Amino acid sequence: MASTMCSSSSSCFAWKNYSQKHSLNHRIQNEFIHSSSLNPPETSVVDDGAAKLSSCLLKRRSVVLQSGLVPLVSSLTALGFPEQGLAVVKQGPLAGRVPGLSEPDEQGWRTYRRPDDKSGGHGVGWSPIIPYLFKVYGDWDEVPVSIADLGGTEIDLRFASPKQGRLFVVVAPVRRFADELGDNTTIEEIGTPEKVINAFGPEVIGENVEGKVLSMEVAEHSGRKYYQFELEPPHVLITATAAGNRLYLFCVTGSGLQWKRHYKDLKQISESFRIV
Repeated sequence: MASTMCSSSSSCFAWKNYSQKHSLNHRIQNEFIHSSSLNPPETSVVDDGAAKLSSCLLKRRSVVLQSGLVPLVSSLTALGFPEQGLAVVKQGPLAGRVPGLSEPDEQGWRTYRRPDDKSGGHGVGWSPIIPYLFKVYGDWDEVPVSIADLGGTEIDLRFASPKQGRLFVVVAPVRRFADELGDNTTIEEIGTPEKVINAFGPEVIGENVEGKVLSMEVAEHSGRKYYQFELEPPHVLITATAAGNRLYLFCVTGSGLQWKRHYKDLKQISESFRIV
């Protein structure tokens, strides 16, 4: 029988070698298929309604001031405040991410300071971003900003807490507001609190801010002025200031239930924002 299958020892060896290789390849393919079925590649599901909302808001561009102030090109509504009911997914750590969050103090508050060596894609020729800091309470953590973020390079930072709400920092060039603004602009040079909130408020909430500004205050810390606003609906706390050649917008929001339960903490978070 052996002589019938193999005419020579060399051909027998060749057939055996081919059979082993074929069997090995077959096992590898089966293992790959099995592994793929158990561990499917990660995918992201884009809510069609959210996509349409973002597309609509990004097309809305209008000049809301007669003084020459121009709204931010980026729609802060589509970028920072997703429609109620849409999931805010925390991404995993990104390569090169530099932490800046301190350990909790005795009251449970932690301070975030933007690291000096943290990169920021804010255009060729921009000076390094002047660091800022703020305080958060409890389980707040950084949500890395993706390069595919609708906010483009102006969204510098995102934070979120499953219990309390969400926040993000926009760092925008001051020349979005007026060409004559220089490299050491103050928030007062950009405009009064009324002019500033009228300029970017509609981009935050997606509609005119008339009748929605519950409070508007001016605070001063270390010689720098900060405009502080509270808007509703939706529930939004905004702190605005300027440093160097950039406008900083610190926006804090939450759902109705989060606002009701944690308003005091959210207010304290918003008022803690400082340029270092």
